[in-house]
Amino acid sequence: MILAEKQVEWLGVAQSVMEIEAQAIEAAAKHLDGNLTRAVEIILSHSGKVVVSGIGKSGHVAQKIAATLCSTGTPAVFLHAAEAVHGDLGVYTPGDPTILVSKSGSSEELVRLTPILRQFRSALIAIVGNLESHLAHVADVVLDARVQREADPLGIVPTASTVVALALGDALAAALMVARQFTEQDFVRFHPAGQLGRNLYLHVGDVMHRLQEIAWVEPETPLREVVIAMTRFPLGAACVLDQFNHLIGLITDGDVRRALQKFDDIRPLRAKDVMTPNPIRVTPEVTLGRAAEIMENRPSQISVLPVVDNESGTCLGLIRLHDIYLGAR
Repeated sequence: MILAEKQVEWLGVAQSVMEIEAQAIEAAAKHLDGNLTRAVEIILSHSGKVVVSGIGKSGHVAQKIAATLCSTGTPAVFLHAAEAVHGDLGVYTPGDPTILVSKSGSSEELVRLTPILRQFRSALIAIVGNLESHLAHVADVVLDARVQREADPLGIVPTASTVVALALGDALAAALMVARQFTEQDFVRFHPAGQLGRNLYLHVGDVMHRLQEIAWVEPETPLREVVIAMTRFPLGAACVLDQFNHLIGLITDGDVRRALQKFDDIRPLRAKDVMTPNPIRVTPEVTLGRAAEIMENRPSQISVLPVVDNESGTCLGLIRLHDIYLGAR
């Protein structure tokens, strides 16, 4: 009983944290003003990179902001505020804008950097939680990252403040995407690996199993022979084709199991008796991401899709959800 009460308490704390953080982001969104557009203009006006710097938890946020900028068309690097004065300032080229991330706006490592950065003719964009701080006063642009309180039970752990700073970085990156007219094709160029890039860059035709690699049968094929074909090509389904290789049905492992449950004697059954007629299908030109949506965004998910020629309707093969996410053939 005591454990159950504790579990309720823990869940309540977790929900409160997320609610406080969500409210903090909502408040920060309302504080957005011309400073955000000015930051976009500063970054757009410079042909080089952006340097993003911070220390402690704000340093981790700065790293993520730099990574997001890079992946969305704005070259950026992270500069550790403490290491900057020990040689890492060599990353700068004249005019590189700097984004400084700090909750207090008075972190010693960042404060002592500002006069040095002026020597590099660096415009300063500050994401700070204290608008009366040193960084807020010396920066060219200030993005308001104030929070009413931190979200943890003690109200002292960087939680709401880091989430708001991160959200402001995302907001800046998104505005820059629009300003640069950054497209899905641009995103693919920067993400050739990983599932994101795979979903956007590859098409069904690149990973599907060809007709000679799958189980396919005719409508009058006995169910026993269907099972043998599906055992020979264990991809989870068999395509049912007419004499012109047009797709007329699909038999999945589930269809076979349901037939065994429904009929005491399966010997008279043919493929046409257990198949799903006119099944959902895709063409080779469809992206992997779209194919995954077709299979997953439905009341009952499916794990395999027939692939047909867009013009003739001829069956070309099969693609599995497994092929999309793991690239296994």
